[in-house]
Amino acid sequence: MRSDFTPWTIRGAALAAGVALVAGLIALAVAAGGVLILLFVAILLASALEPIVGLIRDRLPLGRGATILVVYATFFVTVLGLAFIVVPAAIVQGEQVVAGLPAFFESARSWAAGLRPHILSESVTQLIDSVASVTHQAPPDPNQVVEVGAAAAEAAVTVATLLTIVFFWLVEHAQLQRYILAFVPADARPGARDAWNEIESRLGLWVRGQLTLMAAMGVATGVAYTVLGVPGALLLGSIAAVTEAIPIVGPLLGAIPAVLVATTVSPQLALIVAGVYVVLQLIEGSVLVPLVMRNTVGISPLLVLLSVLVGAAAGGLIGALLAVPIAASAEIILARLQARDTPVAQDPSAVETPDDEQRRGYERSLPDAGEGAAAG
Repeated sequence: MRSDFTPWTIRGAALAAGVALVAGLIALAVAAGGVLILLFVAILLASALEPIVGLIRDRLPLGRGATILVVYATFFVTVLGLAFIVVPAAIVQGEQVVAGLPAFFESARSWAAGLRPHILSESVTQLIDSVASVTHQAPPDPNQVVEVGAAAAEAAVTVATLLTIVFFWLVEHAQLQRYILAFVPADARPGARDAWNEIESRLGLWVRGQLTLMAAMGVATGVAYTVLGVPGALLLGSIAAVTEAIPIVGPLLGAIPAVLVATTVSPQLALIVAGVYVVLQLIEGSVLVPLVMRNTVGISPLLVLLSVLVGAAAGGLIGALLAVPIAASAEIILARLQARDTPVAQDPSAVETPDDEQRRGYERSLPDAGEGAAAG
């Protein structure tokens, strides 16, 4: 009796310990969600920089550490340079746009007062007043100034931490990979290594493609807005570049501020800006995206849409931005887990054959049954 009871006790204790361990790991992952997101973003940036490190090492007699320092310093200086050039000018243009809003709201109220019927005039006027109250600049609260300063300091620390993680990931990449693969069974290590390398390669291609599309869209919209005379062209071009990283809804979000600012000049300019933005999006979708993003993520549009929706629901804007690369990584892992010598057979009813096409063409050529009856 005692010998039968002891194994069940050991198994129950082991099961309880396993469940407790899994629950603890899940709780730790939830508590450290911000750190995990930061780590994933660092891996994205490191994956984008890794091929550049290899390219320079093939052409210059430098060690890996020195090459990483060169690439990292160039990347760091480029980002800082763009920030110091674009951000101050964008802030100045934003202040100019905000300063011109009171005059725009007054002219909009005068226009709304002339609308008929009277209920339409009142509704439009109330809408304008609501927007004006949202954009009204109140004197800064000292507490808000402290909160903004604390947020800026936290952002600076986050960026510095991100860049540090990227640097050490690039330097210790090979050692980290060997250490982690040591926990994988020996016969599965080659496949795990191939999956790891494929994920990093796919993520690097995605990041470089996204940065290229963002830069192209920012420059194109900035130049177009400058030529059209839209206030705050640099700021609006920067907004269009940033929102380009958001899948599906990004182009719409990038167009809204430009159209609203153009409305402060004239309704005709707003229509022209909207038309130009649509043309630029068509050019990007038909030329740039196939050229730049070819063979990058490699997942279906349905999976992209679902991943963005789930990411936005779980993590807001950050979740939507990271949803596609996370889904691409998961797709690679699942594809390798379900890889088999004999593929799953396709549903015969969903396969289009030449005989089916010929049969439908023959049926369309027959006269309608009703016409035949009438003729009889």
